[in-house]
Amino acid sequence: MTAHISAAVLRAYATGELGADDAMAWPVEAHLEACPQCQERLADEVPGPVRDMVAEARLAVLAQARNGPPPVRRRRLRRLSHRWASWSVLPWALVTLLAVAAAFLLDETFAARSSVVLMLAPVAPLGGLAVAWSRRSDPAWETVSGTARAGLELLLRRTVVVLVVVLPLLAAVGWRLGTNPALWLLPCLAFTAAALLLGGLIGMSRAAALLGGGWMLAVALPTLIADRQPVLVQPQSLPGWAVAAVALALLTLLRAGDHRHHTSWK
Repeated sequence: MTAHISAAVLRAYATGELGADDAMAWPVEAHLEACPQCQERLADEVPGPVRDMVAEARLAVLAQARNGPPPVRRRRLRRLSHRWASWSVLPWALVTLLAVAAAFLLDETFAARSSVVLMLAPVAPLGGLAVAWSRRSDPAWETVSGTARAGLELLLRRTVVVLVVVLPLLAAVGWRLGTNPALWLLPCLAFTAAALLLGGLIGMSRAAALLGGGWMLAVALPTLIADRQPVLVQPQSLPGWAVAAVALALLTLLRAGDHRHHTSWK
């Protein structure tokens, strides 16, 4: 409909005679969206009772806005928690603390055996990532996933919170054991970046389970059984871990759009 709407058709649309199933209804609505002149004409054609009802509703809304209670301001701590974390990570943080403490006690007690801390360090953040970015553990995931900041930006914020919990624990334990910090830090960062990259494709929970389970079955368990430290956690492996961490982080940024889909929340 390129010309203006005729008075008869506009009057029929305003009074409801032109029903939603009428063939002319859609062209009229499409024209009204882009034609200010016809919008003004439509306002003049609206029946008096409808105008009175709209005016009363407008006055009621304005009166409630003036006389109603002031809007409740959210506390700063609560705002920060919504932006950076989900309260569902608290149980995970406690479990991680206990796991790292248990690994430390085992290394202290059996100093001659392979380090349990080094076996635990790469996968320590994965549980937190799975909990912080999952529709099963976050009751507000539907609301969060529909916001403008949902996606990799919000996921990185929650990843920072997870690492803030994990890295100081590993640092304290590594310092007490006299372990080279790079031996636990670089694998930890590499697995975190790998989880972020893979999580955009199959979901964070699945990625964490796949990477964590694969590491424990393929590396950690055989190491503890054979009592022989693998090359993957020895000083000569550090350049490889560094390259892997940087490459996976760059790939994650390049694939940032994957986390805009609900698949990432599985």
